[in-house]
Amino acid sequence: MTFYPTDRLALFIDGANLYSASKGLGFDIDYKKLLAEFRTRGVLVRAYYYTALVEDQDYSPIRPLVDWLDYNGFSLVTKSAREYTDSQGRKRWRGDMDIEIACDMLEMAGHVDHVVLFSGDGDFRRLVESVQRQGVRVTVVSTMKSQPPMASDDLRRQADSFVDLADLSSIIGRPARAPLPRFIQGDADADTDA
Repeated sequence: MTFYPTDRLALFIDGANLYSASKGLGFDIDYKKLLAEFRTRGVLVRAYYYTALVEDQDYSPIRPLVDWLDYNGFSLVTKSAREYTDSQGRKRWRGDMDIEIACDMLEMAGHVDHVVLFSGDGDFRRLVESVQRQGVRVTVVSTMKSQPPMASDDLRRQADSFVDLADLSSIIGRPARAPLPRFIQGDADADTDA
């Protein structure tokens, strides 16, 4: 991954996708370390974090993380998760943030030199291509080392560079805690087109 000290950087973190990828690799993301690492790689203009939240709950296990990120240098983009029933009759939650990520990345393309997308979702291939046509370099961070792999082949090929999240684990990771409930994870695994 090539970064230049004068690069204006923007990070776009698909929260559900990054959560699933790091869990698949057996570690948690230390967001303070992540922010510090990318501040050393260029001029960090913005670090976006995208997640759906389940409203009307007395306690949401993701709320402390969202609050911490909001107070510690991340631009939070959230929306309410929608409830649905899966094919086995189980109650599930879905909160796809693809459109929000796409709109913000296209908007920021004129203000940065390099974007880092933390997602392996193949739906972002066309977005990456569009941003590249505007002269912006794109690095995708996801993983091929989990079972199943979390990164779409099409997205990896389109990106200027691909970084396997496993290779960043010693820099931005910490030992994994107990897993969050399924609705926090979202459906990131199903959306990778890997």
